Amino acid sequence: MTKKNGPAGWQEITTGCVVLRPGSASEYHTGSWRSQRPIWDNSKCIKCGICYVFCPEGCVQQTEDGFFKANMDYCKGCGICAHECWPRAIKIVEEG
Repeated sequence: MTKKNGPAGWQEITTGCVVLRPGSASEYHTGSWRSQRPIWDNSKCIKCGICYVFCPEGCVQQTEDGFFKANMDYCKGCGICAHECWPRAIKIVEEG
């Protein structure tokens, strides 16, 4: 039985993972899917925000001191932030 706001469990997800309600991604913590995670080295960070711009999940956030970090509840460890960081302030490490 499908709930009013979407499927009750994975068994009720439609083929192709159709999004039933816009803006609902924040309700699902998907960080447990990753096998790798980003690590920031603030001594190399120039606070440009390119990691924020390129994160496909929108989970990179700016801290009060101007540096950036990923919300690990949503980060899938894709590595795009590290790939785009030209000062090489982000490295991708195995989840563990």
